[in-house]
Amino acid sequence: MQPLLQQLPGPQRLLQSFTGALSLLGSDSSNSPLHQEDGKFSTCPLPELSCKTQFDSQDTCCFNYPGGHFEQTQFWDADPAVGPDDSWTIHGLWPDHCDGGFDQYCDNRRRYSNISLILVDSGRGDLLEYMQNYWKDFRGDDPNLWEHEWNKHGTCISTLETKCYTDYIPQEEVVDYFDKAVELFKGLPSYETLSEAGIVPSYDETYNLVDIQNALKAAHGADVTIKCRRGSLNEIWYHFNVGGRLQTGKFEPTEPVGAASNCPRSGIRYPPKRSAPPPPHRPRPTATDGPGGPEPTGPAHPRQGNLRVYNTLNQQRGCLISRGTWFTSGTCATYRAKDVTGGFHIQSRRGPCGFVKDAFTCGYQIHNPALFTIGDDNLLSYNGNSTFFADKVPKGHVQSKIFAHGGVDNHAIELNVAWFET
Repeated sequence: MQPLLQQLPGPQRLLQSFTGALSLLGSDSSNSPLHQEDGKFSTCPLPELSCKTQFDSQDTCCFNYPGGHFEQTQFWDADPAVGPDDSWTIHGLWPDHCDGGFDQYCDNRRRYSNISLILVDSGRGDLLEYMQNYWKDFRGDDPNLWEHEWNKHGTCISTLETKCYTDYIPQEEVVDYFDKAVELFKGLPSYETLSEAGIVPSYDETYNLVDIQNALKAAHGADVTIKCRRGSLNEIWYHFNVGGRLQTGKFEPTEPVGAASNCPRSGIRYPPKRSAPPPPHRPRPTATDGPGGPEPTGPAHPRQGNLRVYNTLNQQRGCLISRGTWFTSGTCATYRAKDVTGGFHIQSRRGPCGFVKDAFTCGYQIHNPALFTIGDDNLLSYNGNSTFFADKVPKGHVQSKIFAHGGVDNHAIELNVAWFET
């Protein structure tokens, strides 16, 4: 149930209704022109598909030109996390030329900075509410992103020019732009499409470009453009041509033009937006006296796994990579555990792991591997202590060392490291 204010027509709509009623009082309905389409557009001839039909002086209120190739673009922002954990978010709706070129900022008279107010005044509080959840700016300034998308791209759509409306209501083309962008986005659920193909956000898994492309193509009906940022999925562009005007025409999937996908062929990361759930509670064997002496404490079979980092709120913040450093954007390294009396040693592909100048390090220079144990909560312990330390939280390609000891003035960030079997 929408709030009452969202159900009421805005002042612009009331003004248009009032002036429209006055004009009808002075007109002969029997002679009313039959050029109305959906009440606010003039009638167009049979729709022509943009880019597939050559431009030959068509009415650009009925035929999108020169920007006839449309891209509905979506973001996956994980660092910082933006939008719902189980959904991509809207970037925009762009009219490109049929060869990949594009115009921008096409009408300075229609540059607006009050998109929220325009939507509310038009009685579209429902659209604004949806955009507040799914059309997100990674810097936290959503209205600035909306303003940018309309001013740069929306003003370049020929069928949204004010002359294309009958009884034009100020800024109604702005509402139509955002309404269509949201409508297309709702029909392109990228998160669900990828999930159904087994491609899900993960700190551990990486994916091949061809598998991502095939899943999205099967759902969309044409190839898509996939963009990566530092090897991680970041953006998807869905391509369309339009038969008729943007507001009422049919969007037909089409092959990409312009910039190509820039992702690597393999090893593509798809990081979760927010921390994974805390590590599961799995009781581990403890040291007991038996016929063979103390029984080692360590991970159960198979003896290989990841080392994932958690903050003091039990939120996962990345993992350890093969050198032993803490990384929030990379793939977790695979470590192997070797049972020894009193616990176990671990090593990565770089070599055994231990502490050098109190910093956790893995490599063949380690001649005396550290002895670790695991508690009932899966947390790694060293010398009976499951708390480790760092100087700063890593970000992007920046890695951080973790230390066995710390304090207020020395390695002040506290963290835990949990073993996850693979």
